[in-house]
Parts: sequence; structure tokens; C-alpha cells
Amino acid sequence: MESFDIFIAYIEWEGNGKTRPVLVMERSEKIFKVFSITTQYKSKSVNIRAKYLKIKDWKQAGLDKQSYIDTNQKIDLPDSIVSGKSPIGRLTEKDKLALLAFIK
Repeated sequence: MESFDIFIAYIEWEGNGKTRPVLVMERSEKIFKVFSITTQYKSKSVNIRAKYLKIKDWKQAGLDKQSYIDTNQKIDLPDSIVSGKSPIGRLTEKDKLALLAFIK
């Protein structure tokens, strides 16, 4: 798994969790730093939506619906969650550059 690959993972938060696509941003020996990917946009507050980046080439990235990268927080996933998984897709160069500019 490399930076800008997308795969499916179970993400936990405050006693809850959900299986969702995630975007690999960084990888160390034992930890993957990822952003969540969501289809929920309109129902979110203006402050939250301000940190969501629309994926323009979502079909080419292996996603089923128009999706957004949630840049509010990078999530640390242990290698044990990621090992054995294959990417479902990868951001296009255009979306990769848009993301890098967005998070600066």
C-alpha cells in the first residue's frame, strides 16, 4: 500500500465505528496515516464541509459514488489492520495535486 492508495478499513471513534474507504497519506513501518473518505456532505455543518475536499475523479479512484476526503483529522491505523488488504483504487494525479494544495 502506497500514498494516495484507497482501501476499505474499519474506523473506530468514541465507541462507534464504520467500515469505509480511506486514503493513505503516509506510511511508517507499523502505522498508516489515513484520511477518511465519505459520501456525506450536505448534512454536515459549514465548518466541517470546509475541511472536505471533493474527489473529482471518484470513479477512476475506485469509488462507487461522489465522495469527499475528510481532512479534519489524520487517523493512525496499525499495520495489522492494513496487512493483506489490496487497494480498491488510487487518486488521479489531478485529485492528488488538488489535495496537496488543499491541505497546505
